[in-house]
Amino acid sequence: MSKFIIKGGVELDGEVKIAGNKNSALKLIPAALLGDSVSILTNVPTIRDVDVLLEIIEKLGAKVEGRGSNTISIDPSGLKSYEPDSELSVKIRASVVLAAPLLAKFGKAVITPPGGDQIGERLLDTHFSMMKQMGVRIERRDGKYHLDWRQRRKNNIFLEEASVTATEMAIMLGSSTEHETRLEDAALEPHIEDLAGMVRKMGVDISGEGTNILTIKGKRKLKGATHKVIPDHVEGGTFIIASAITKGRVTIKDYIPGHYKMILHYFRNMGVEFREEKDSLEVLPSKLVALKRKFQTRPWPGFPTDLMSPFIVLATQTTGVVLCHDWMYEWRMFFVDDLISMGANIFIADPHRVIVSGPTPLSADFLYSKDIRAGMSLVLAALAAEGESVIDNVEMIERGYERLEERLRALGAEIRREN
Repeated sequence: MSKFIIKGGVELDGEVKIAGNKNSALKLIPAALLGDSVSILTNVPTIRDVDVLLEIIEKLGAKVEGRGSNTISIDPSGLKSYEPDSELSVKIRASVVLAAPLLAKFGKAVITPPGGDQIGERLLDTHFSMMKQMGVRIERRDGKYHLDWRQRRKNNIFLEEASVTATEMAIMLGSSTEHETRLEDAALEPHIEDLAGMVRKMGVDISGEGTNILTIKGKRKLKGATHKVIPDHVEGGTFIIASAITKGRVTIKDYIPGHYKMILHYFRNMGVEFREEKDSLEVLPSKLVALKRKFQTRPWPGFPTDLMSPFIVLATQTTGVVLCHDWMYEWRMFFVDDLISMGANIFIADPHRVIVSGPTPLSADFLYSKDIRAGMSLVLAALAAEGESVIDNVEMIERGYERLEERLRALGAEIRREN
């Protein structure tokens, strides 16, 4: 394992370009397998989860060029297997999405239960309910899911919940059939619109993205496409917090205003000041004071669950008492034990809610990264703390954040990586 050594108390200053959206890239890569020719993805984040997913599709027979760079070429013409490597699949949650393009290509797929962050129960019930409505037969045996899609039918599908992954898989399945698919209670996240934009380039007639009703009419043969991954608003929000808690002045580049409406609404209510431009946002040195008492996650366009852990760090440096509530994942909050050991005044009300009293000075500590967002939150805490902190298992953080050490150092942070 590798570690970050971070000396806190440095005001961040400068510009940071937001990387490609992690959650979007991990769905566009499987979507590229739907085509019968090469697809090229640009602005792909160079993160560990992307690298693992590319390795999985290579083992399935796809030809990949550009691994480790921001531009990836994917040729699906050599696909020869409908069973993703089980050892790699347990490393990332997104491996389950491969079921959709493999069903489209082979009519069957064998899927290992996916891995990823251990932040709570994340069932596949909504995904399987959606697939069954589209005619997929599902059987679990030998610890794997055996899927069979012999009859593709016209469907009106209602999702049991507005699941992002189930929506994305439904788009891919619907894109591979000439029957019209109507999907109700679809998720609304920006990466849903990004996926819809890509399959449209591949020849799919799709409408309704950005609403909770999608209409999809695909083709049995789709072409490859060139598509740019949208910037990651979760990463953008994380850098805004980094600037605010260090009393810095950081400009966010590759900024899409429509992706930050609720994020900025919450930050305003914590006293964060900023100046918006068309494609950038400058975070100004701010006097952090909580103007609201309760902050909670909810489905898009609400506050993203992936930003709640960093938001808690912001609350430790803000005057006031606030309740932070993530209804979605029952283990998301447990990382706050590390913040408490650094001096934060946090009461754990239950697995979904914590009460934060601030501001409190944080002291350096030896910390361990438990998941992507918790690990990044510890980096934020270390940036604001007095003294030199050590964060172990940074490979977990690098699953979701591109060249983090290099980009923070460019803003003036005193951070180094040791293997």
